[in-house]
Amino acid sequence: MERYLVQGGLPLSGTVQIGGAKNSILPVLAAALLNDSSEEIRLRKVPALGDVRAMISILTCLGAQVGREGEDLLLQTAAVDCDQVPDLLMREMRSSIFLMGPLLGRLGRVRISYPGGCAIGLRPINLHLEGLQKLGAVIEEKNGSIEARGRLRGSKITLAYPSVGATENLMMASVCARGSTVIANAACEPEITDLQNFLNTLGARISGAGGPEITIRGVRGLHGGSYRVFPDRIVAGTFLLAAVITGGCITVEGIVPEHLTALSGLLEQAGAAVEIGAAAITVSAKRPLRALQRVRTGPYPGFPTDLQPQLLAALTLARGSSTVIEHVFKGRFHHVPELRRMGAKIDLSGHRAIIRGVDRLSGAEVKATDLRAGAALTLAALAAEGPSRITGISHIERGYERLPETLSLLGARILRERGAPEEVLSR
Repeated sequence: MERYLVQGGLPLSGTVQIGGAKNSILPVLAAALLNDSSEEIRLRKVPALGDVRAMISILTCLGAQVGREGEDLLLQTAAVDCDQVPDLLMREMRSSIFLMGPLLGRLGRVRISYPGGCAIGLRPINLHLEGLQKLGAVIEEKNGSIEARGRLRGSKITLAYPSVGATENLMMASVCARGSTVIANAACEPEITDLQNFLNTLGARISGAGGPEITIRGVRGLHGGSYRVFPDRIVAGTFLLAAVITGGCITVEGIVPEHLTALSGLLEQAGAAVEIGAAAITVSAKRPLRALQRVRTGPYPGFPTDLQPQLLAALTLARGSSTVIEHVFKGRFHHVPELRRMGAKIDLSGHRAIIRGVDRLSGAEVKATDLRAGAALTLAALAAEGPSRITGISHIERGYERLPETLSLLGARILRERGAPEEVLSR
């Protein structure tokens, strides 16, 4: 079993170029299935992430041809005619639910099992299914699988909660539906706008993404095109928090700074120096930071749940008591017991974590239970005194490309284990 070996206690400094956003790439790959022409789709600068590889495997099983040319992905989807996603692949990641919309929109039928993914609590798909039914789909759930069929027609859909996944799935399903569709109370995350821009590049007619109401005017079909998804705001935020927790100075470049406004504001409140440029942010910090009285996760432009574990890790070394309230995923505190093993003082009460800052963390052997929890444990290990060993790194590599190598360039001592732990850490 591979694991990260980290020798902590070193301030990190340097510059990181941020690649394409995992949370944009996955729905974009699913949306490529709507292209029923012989024209090629080129997705530029796609990182080699675990989730990307899993989605490519699914697309290939459905009949698509996917190849790599350097950092670009080339997709041919004209031959797609399979409506069933293998159960094993569905269980690999939560984002496979995105396949319902495009397959139903293109083929008029789809059959999937319930999707898998990170163990961060219940993430019901009822909003997806209710929305598809509003578009005219007939849905049957039996024996752990979901079957949907029908020729879709435009409709007005009001989401009970501004779910990112449901908004994206319903956008894709509506692209080739008859007539117009309006999604009200839509999610406003930047990833929604990115998906709109990609689909419009292929010939869709979508407007309003980034706001609470999105309009999709149905078209006969889509064609090929070239597109580059925007940079990963969660990866960027993780590196900025690496500067904070280690008392260093890191610049993330090639980003959209406004996507990180919520994090930047909190870091300034905590006493970090934040410099914002046209396409970059620099954060420098000297420990200890000030505690944050109350942090709430929520839909964009609120503080993102995908950065909550990393911020919580940084607050373990802040002066005073901080409170973090998780409003999106009930199971997003699985990293807390592992942080306690490193000396953190954290009390949990329902969806609330109270963090009492300590003077130092100590290295320990910890386990990543999901993607962002793994990132949080890596940050804690970078700041801790002594060596740490992080298992479960397959979760981390679902969303972070070559993380040890990038952190090493910033001055960290971190390796993927390839021999006896003592030998690796002493090199």
